[in-house]
Amino acid sequence: MIFIKKNYIVIILITILIFISIFLGYHIILENENIEKNIKINEVKEENKMLLSIEQTEEISNNVKDEVVFSSFEIPDNILDKMIGNSIPKENAKDIKIDSLSYLKITYWGFDEKSHIGEMVVNRKVAQEVLDIFEEIYESKYPIEKIRLIDEYGANDEKSMQDNNTSAFCYRVVKNSKKLSNHSLGTAIDVNPLYNPYVDEKQIQPANAGIYVNRNANVKGIIKKGDALYNAFIKRGWKWGGNWKTKKDYQHFEKEI
Repeated sequence: MIFIKKNYIVIILITILIFISIFLGYHIILENENIEKNIKINEVKEENKMLLSIEQTEEISNNVKDEVVFSSFEIPDNILDKMIGNSIPKENAKDIKIDSLSYLKITYWGFDEKSHIGEMVVNRKVAQEVLDIFEEIYESKYPIEKIRLIDEYGANDEKSMQDNNTSAFCYRVVKNSKKLSNHSLGTAIDVNPLYNPYVDEKQIQPANAGIYVNRNANVKGIIKKGDALYNAFIKRGWKWGGNWKTKKDYQHFEKEI
């Protein structure tokens, strides 16, 4: 009888241990499942963060791409360093008052029908007016191929013109003379110069612009009297080289100050 009771107790203990083992095993399984769920949740969160970051980056990129800038600054040191020895010849540096010049950031409508931001140096006295002119030109979507400092071409006017680059300040004399060009004062701007060449009886500049002497050609960027670019300059008192009688400088606008 005692032996039976002992066996009964052993069976009960074993049963209890089995239930405890099953119970613990079940909780371990649940815990593992919870851990796996948390891992997946965290992975999803990280993936969402990554996607959000990409979206934010794209949004910022699009905002920068669509940014419209018409701003004037004092000549930054890095730009001045680029100009010295180029648009500011070292031998003439003492003749140029840097504080009389302004550095402009200008948005323009490119030949690719997209917005771009260019840079230009002009006389401080006409800086705001130049910004107003180019803002008006931009709003009309008048095409300009590029606007870069002539220093990008080593201040070589021929190279800049052949690349159809729109530019302003460059300390130099009028070709075949000793007279300083209005570009030396920052009061002259050449726009789309390849398609709007300088023409006289002896020469065409740039040299590769011969086919654009015909002013009736239907070519993007050709300046014509009465168009949006012409009007933006003329109504603010600028003069156009295309109106000169003895020679024609179709790219050239200048203003007396």
